[in-house]
Amino acid sequence: MRLMVLSMLLCCSSAFANWQLDLANSSINFISTKNTHISEIHQFDRFSGSLNDAGEVSVSIDLTSVNTMIPIRDSRMQELLFNVSEFAQATFTAKLSDDVFSMSVGEQQILMTNGELALHGATSKVPVHVKVVRVSEDVFIAYTTKPSMINASQFGLAGGVDALQKIAGLANISYAVPVSFSVQFVR
Repeated sequence: MRLMVLSMLLCCSSAFANWQLDLANSSINFISTKNTHISEIHQFDRFSGSLNDAGEVSVSIDLTSVNTMIPIRDSRMQELLFNVSEFAQATFTAKLSDDVFSMSVGEQQILMTNGELALHGATSKVPVHVKVVRVSEDVFIAYTTKPSMINASQFGLAGGVDALQKIAGLANISYAVPVSFSVQFVR
């Protein structure tokens, strides 16, 4: 999910290989909606990312780190939705455009990129809208300007959503999940 998260890596340039995501200053969030009108914000607590000298960005999300602030719900999402015993990671990859590589300190750009999200054994293109800011010679930040919509059906997760709905006794849970992020990359 956060997936998508990951174009966040746009914040790095191929001229500066070996940029790493700074987890302490980064977040990946998603919103679930149940019973038509009740939306809640959740997050992933563990993820990592890097950018190589070819401008290829990769972010991995540890799906066992889903954090809804309700431990039983976290456990159910891990088991029934993500099936972490078989699919413990989601991965987002993207290739950065050349104009990002020449950003100077203080410069910012709003970008749209299509990355690939691998989740639950399926891969799909995900559009990501981000603002990238070069904070210093050694720090870039990137954050979503629009959430990326991930649909459970795209990744074979609809059955898991249905199982969560049933076990929680809910009228419905939306298959569409907005994902946003704010990330910092350092070298």
